[in-house]
Amino acid sequence: MPGYPDRLVTKPGHEAELKKRTLTNLYNAKADGKAAWLDNAHRALDAAVAAAYGWDDYTPAMPDEEILRRLLALNLERKAAEGQ
Repeated sequence: MPGYPDRLVTKPGHEAELKKRTLTNLYNAKADGKAAWLDNAHRALDAAVAAAYGWDDYTPAMPDEEILRRLLALNLERKAAEGQ
């Protein structure tokens, strides 16, 4: 593809190792506690999104149902504002 550099495999067998690096394997490692950096990244992203919504009371323990309730309320509020 134009504009993208060619990727060279520098070591024999390297491509086989890269094929093992899938999202499924990454998230399985996270579930097994072997990818703490990924868990930390998710927590930081969740906190940043909550702050963007102005949810000063957000904690990682906030139930999904509460998050969904707030998002639905915001969506309905915006929908009503569009109709005016």
